[in-house]
Amino acid sequence: MNKEPSVAIIGAGPAGLTAAYLLCKKGVTVTVLEADSTYVGGISRTARYKGFHFDIGGHRFFSKSKEVEDFWTEILPDDMLQRPRSSRIFYRGKFFAYPLQAREALFKLGVLEATLCVLSYMKARIFPVRNPRSFEDWVSNQFGKRLFNIFFKTYTEKVWGMSCKEISADWAAQRIKGLSLMSAILNAVLPRKKPKSRDQVIKSLIDSFRYPRKGPGMMWEACAARVRQMGGTIEMGQRVVGCAYDAAARVWTVTHEDDQRNQRHTVAQHVISSAPLRQLAGAITPRLSVEALRAANALKYRDFLTVMLILKDRNLFDDNWIYIHDPSVKVGRVQNFKSWSPEMVPDPSFCCYGLEYFCFEGDGVWAAADSALMELAKTELEKIGIAEAVDVLDGCVVRQAKAYPVYDDSYAANVAVVRAELDARFPTMHLVGRNGMHKYNNQDHAMMTAMLCAENIIQGRQVYDLWQVNQDAEYHEAGSAGGQSGASGLRGVPVRVEKGGDS
Repeated sequence: MNKEPSVAIIGAGPAGLTAAYLLCKKGVTVTVLEADSTYVGGISRTARYKGFHFDIGGHRFFSKSKEVEDFWTEILPDDMLQRPRSSRIFYRGKFFAYPLQAREALFKLGVLEATLCVLSYMKARIFPVRNPRSFEDWVSNQFGKRLFNIFFKTYTEKVWGMSCKEISADWAAQRIKGLSLMSAILNAVLPRKKPKSRDQVIKSLIDSFRYPRKGPGMMWEACAARVRQMGGTIEMGQRVVGCAYDAAARVWTVTHEDDQRNQRHTVAQHVISSAPLRQLAGAITPRLSVEALRAANALKYRDFLTVMLILKDRNLFDDNWIYIHDPSVKVGRVQNFKSWSPEMVPDPSFCCYGLEYFCFEGDGVWAAADSALMELAKTELEKIGIAEAVDVLDGCVVRQAKAYPVYDDSYAANVAVVRAELDARFPTMHLVGRNGMHKYNNQDHAMMTAMLCAENIIQGRQVYDLWQVNQDAEYHEAGSAGGQSGASGLRGVPVRVEKGGDS
């Protein structure tokens, strides 16, 4: 047996490639198996079309973890831009700054609506919902019911396909930490004091972030190149269809196949998986118990697609993205890739927008023809008022399956069942990343799970509990970039409200 263990890694996204890079640096034999035949980076890849670069989902490079910030700098020391953060909300034909600026929002809503919003806020402060259990209750307490309906309800329900009454108040508390109508008014009216440190900045209000010149995929393509330079293997276009464990020999045989279903096998002492937990559970032999397989099969995912449109640049908006809260259109968010980085667009006379539609794999939006989706996107761009349909010259559609793990009533119990059986029966199977752990991790949190996993393998024992990453609400919402040496934090996600009882 080699002095250093061998590791098979399923998935070449941020988690898989972070683990591969750190293990290769320690001399560990690594094989990465990626189902995509073209791109590494997973949802953090950069798609390309006729010289234009597309960010799938939008990825700001900002973390409170010093290890993560240092990792990014090490991989791309000369290719990270410092970009201004700019985003707005579109509602009823008007654009509102995001984060909300109270004076602007109340002014644009008009005297009557603004008055009703203030009265609604005052009512919420005097008669708040006691022990708020839902997203709707919590936000209404902070902003009033009217502003909740205007600026929170529609977009949230577009993204998750579920009612705000079914989403836990915990998610709102994590995602909108430190904000209320009163704090927004004070921030708008009073001169802004420069914080003594970035620790005092609410993360959702950061005004700048780092970004690779050619999109997030540039980071992971560079990381993959370094893995190969250090002797690691990255197999593209290889979908894992089986993971067989030999308990006597303490080795895994991972079976993977290409698009023609030609199968090959990779033997390793450890497996690190960032594949969807539901998919992995069904691929393991000896088979998981009936209970564990039932739990895994019950896990659900939210998907989305992005319609990329290339247009003549009329300089109609320069935000990174616009949140579409207007219920009259289906689009949830519009990205302006040129504002992420000018190098995403090869000709400055053009711009490139990405219209994001949240859906479930196989539903009407997902299954629509690309041509129909492009026509829908052109129509909605014009309706929003940020482009003329006649200016659209070309485009394409990129679908992203299993983008977000769904946090339904039973997801936590189901994950716990699968995790318990894997821990008990397969101690050298390691789950990392968003889909691997069925946790809605940010890119940096996914990387942190991989960092800790790599360290456990190198140490030959469980030094760190990967499941503790993403548990500290203070981490996600407050702190400076690279300000912590620990790897813990919280990425807020919708959690369905428990039925019955008090919370």
